[in-house]
Amino acid sequence: MPNGGPKVLDVRDLSTIFQTRSGEVHAVNHVSFSLAKGELLGVVGESGSGKSVTMMSLIRLIPSPPAEIRSGEVRFDGMDLLQIDDDRLRDIRGARIGFVFQDPMTSLNPVFTVGFQLREPLRRHMGLNKRQANARAVELLELVGIPDAARRLKDYPHQFSGGMRQRVMIAIALACDPEVLIADEPTTALDVTIQAQILELVKELRQKLGMAIIWITHDLGVIAGIADRVMVMYGGQVVEEAPVRELFKAPAHPYTRALLETIPHVRGKRAERLKVIEGQPPMLGAAPTACPFRDRCPVAIDICARQNPVRRPVDAAHPEHDVACHLIGTAPAAAGRKSGHENAHA
Repeated sequence: MPNGGPKVLDVRDLSTIFQTRSGEVHAVNHVSFSLAKGELLGVVGESGSGKSVTMMSLIRLIPSPPAEIRSGEVRFDGMDLLQIDDDRLRDIRGARIGFVFQDPMTSLNPVFTVGFQLREPLRRHMGLNKRQANARAVELLELVGIPDAARRLKDYPHQFSGGMRQRVMIAIALACDPEVLIADEPTTALDVTIQAQILELVKELRQKLGMAIIWITHDLGVIAGIADRVMVMYGGQVVEEAPVRELFKAPAHPYTRALLETIPHVRGKRAERLKVIEGQPPMLGAAPTACPFRDRCPVAIDICARQNPVRRPVDAAHPEHDVACHLIGTAPAAAGRKSGHENAHA
């Protein structure tokens, strides 16, 4: 999974479990990836695939108990974020690694003004006084496109529309000029027009600020428009990772191909019937000992039920494109790459 440029984040063998009344849930299973400076990594997969839990585990935002990080290493600026003390981690959260949550109405505190919530990280992490923090808060609201910013600092979250609340959340995440921004499905609850505005905003901010971004979504259309590289998750693990053009042109994993086939297509004047992925996501009650997609896979073979495949490059010509599939190098996989190419140009 090599990628160009110096690494700002390097994750190795991350595993997270939850203790429930019915036993352990293995939500994240030996996930590894890296993030280069200034890169936008898209993380895709169905609900329950482990996307959000993986990213919240990086900065230990998951509740413990019931959650427990069983293994892993998260390297950031020479530190392992899973090993440093809580005080040091709090200094990194918000200041150097920003997080934008999916639902801004539950993420913003309804009893405090937007100005208070913007000034808080500025005073805590950057040592600004109230006047300086207020001036910076106005700059941030203007940066994310909120008009009449100075007056709106006095407003409460309920006085903003859904799209404007999400802009406020982005402003808070950017307050201390973070090196990494993690955005967890930040446009899911918004209508299509507002989604497009937020995506354009993120593109502009990335160019201005040069930060690295992890964008979590189930929408491959969004990823196609903003990402440099894509990581596909299923059953709590990474099943494929590739540069965005390569993934859409030649998806190698059967799950990735199935995801691409669910994107609506229009041929001529007629829309095609929507496709679905048959079957149900896997139960995560035990550590995986087989391919998690095998029961839904149209090309599964015997070994898929006996052994969980390891990630490896698709071929020597594509070292940045790796996949966890026993069929790599066989006829079914080759057929899938051809199919993916046709889907990408449909």
